[in-house]
Amino acid sequence: MTKIHSIFMSVLCLSSGYWLAAPAAAQGEDPSTLRATMHADVRVLDPHWTTQTIAGIHGMLIYDTLFGVDADGVPQPQMVDDYVVSDDGLVHTFTLRDGLRFHDGSDVTTADVIASLQRWGAADQAGRAMFAFVDSLEAQDDKTFTMTLSEPYGLVPDTLGKAGTMVPIIMREEDAATPGDQQVTEAIGSGPFKMVKEEWVPGSVTVYAKNEDYVPRDEPPSGLAGGKEPKVDRIELVWIEDSQTKMQALTAGEIDLLEQPAVDFVPILEATPDVEVIRTGVVDSTWGTIRINHLHPPFDNPEMRRALYHLVNQEDFLRTVVGDPQYYRTCYSYITCGTTYEDTTNAETISDYDPKKAYEMMKAAGYNDEPITVLAATDHHTITPAAQVLLNAMREAGLNVNAVSIDWGSVVARRSNREKPEDGGWNIFVTTSSGTTALNPALNTWLGASCETANVGWPCDEELESLRQDFAFAQTEEERKEVAKSIQQRATEVVPYISFGQWTQPLAYRSDQIDGIVPVTGLTVLWNIEKVDD
Repeated sequence: MTKIHSIFMSVLCLSSGYWLAAPAAAQGEDPSTLRATMHADVRVLDPHWTTQTIAGIHGMLIYDTLFGVDADGVPQPQMVDDYVVSDDGLVHTFTLRDGLRFHDGSDVTTADVIASLQRWGAADQAGRAMFAFVDSLEAQDDKTFTMTLSEPYGLVPDTLGKAGTMVPIIMREEDAATPGDQQVTEAIGSGPFKMVKEEWVPGSVTVYAKNEDYVPRDEPPSGLAGGKEPKVDRIELVWIEDSQTKMQALTAGEIDLLEQPAVDFVPILEATPDVEVIRTGVVDSTWGTIRINHLHPPFDNPEMRRALYHLVNQEDFLRTVVGDPQYYRTCYSYITCGTTYEDTTNAETISDYDPKKAYEMMKAAGYNDEPITVLAATDHHTITPAAQVLLNAMREAGLNVNAVSIDWGSVVARRSNREKPEDGGWNIFVTTSSGTTALNPALNTWLGASCETANVGWPCDEELESLRQDFAFAQTEEERKEVAKSIQQRATEVVPYISFGQWTQPLAYRSDQIDGIVPVTGLTVLWNIEKVDD
């Protein structure tokens, strides 16, 4: 046994005892088993319940969606076979394709679809925006249903095929009946892989098996669209927390794929025989976000929120989190830079780094040195260092910082708490999102400002929400660009969040062990990958 193999095995054994207890097929050199280490561990099984990227990746493995966004960002039918829109744009008719079955053997019907959309639409920002204009969802039969709108909302396929979390996956009607504030604990979808729930060990490994009954589309895979071919019998998502150990496991061939290698180790990986490092998609895969709680002092005051711009030097964050400038860029837009709706009109305001000025502005707005509770993740390879950069800037400014150091799973749980910070709530946390989630101001989850129904942080601004609706109803591309610019100008005043830049997170894999990776920005997909014969 090599030294690296010993390290890898020790990580697994010590974390849960999984490896020693796994079935013989999992311990052997099964050529049809794909072993991958992702950016985070699978802890939540309900893609409708959280915006965690790993929950979306899990969801796309075992569930399916009505539409999928292709490599060019265009929504394409996925579970849908036929899609017709009435001349007035108010009635959308969907017919499901043949061969859709859940993992328990039951057929996917329109009752499942309608229940799933209603549950997701009550939770997701983009879903809520669309459902504000949905008068009814009605099943015509088991395969055909209609969506009737009050106004001709122009982003129906875009919304139903959104590439970012929360992903609008279709689950069984009985699972979709779970209240939105409770997690679905079953994992029975209709997607290309089945979760082997009895082998799931949080903190160690998540196991999936090929869905032998899955019927892929005939088209070639493209992004989240096209044919989803399950080409391995088994997938093991092996959780390794330490970045160096992840890298060593890949170079030693103990895992086949490393989703987000630390950029510091990319030169080593690029120099390793049979290891390929690739970019995923054409859009920067990740943007950094400082999320602010609008419910409680001091940041219920917009002047306080605007002061935070002066704490953010994007270069500091990006050098710390990414390191190599070829993989990152500063971005002073609320829409992903390098894309159609980018607007940097307010770059001078957003990029003015001056911690002392931030403190002076907050004092002028009434800040009395009360503690500011920052949820600081301790175990995330990008969010952890980014949170430390923010904390350092806050302390340099002279702010009274209460840093709550907890693991990322605990951050995700606590950020949903609306109570005051001293009662278990929070003021600020740092996160990251897929660059695809911010391509469109109407679908950008973090840009929503619908008060009680907004994403965590609960921004509340009628003007911003009205502008986002205007974007959805704009008739021409020029109109959309003008509205997108107005949205970003208003967002600069409201400050739903502050970006600390965007970057491309490469993916590394063993080219002597696997082939067929489908490049996707944001949600890494594992269908179409097959083992390479020695």
